[in-house]
Order: sequence, then C-alpha cells, then structure tokens
Amino acid sequence: MEIFMWWLDLDLESKEWLRENLRATELPLGVLQGIAEAGGPHPDSLSGGLSQADWDFIETQSEFVD
Repeated sequence: MEIFMWWLDLDLESKEWLRENLRATELPLGVLQGIAEAGGPHPDSLSGGLSQADWDFIETQSEFVD
C-alpha cells in the first residue's frame, strides 16, 4: 500500500520520529507498530518495510501540521 494511503492514520509521535530520523535503517518498536496499525507495511525487519519512495514522501510531502 502506498504511504499516502496510511500516513494520515499514523500517530503523531511516529510521524515526528520518522521526520527527525529520515532514512533510518532501524525503527523503534513503537514506530513499527504505529505503521502497521495505520495500515502500512507489516515489518519483516527492523527497517519497517519502508521503501525509498516512502522516505522521499516523508521528507518532501508530509506536512508538519497533522
């Protein structure tokens, strides 16, 4: 599922962590759970299953006022 389809349902704390830690290779358990609960990829690894395109979206398209 594309990130724009689940990003709005992601909790604010997880969004902030992702923005502050762009392209992190490992995500904290709380962020991984938040992504899965919002409808994002279920992680097979600590990277959370986020693609390069997902990180590009977080960096350029996500708004800080959620």
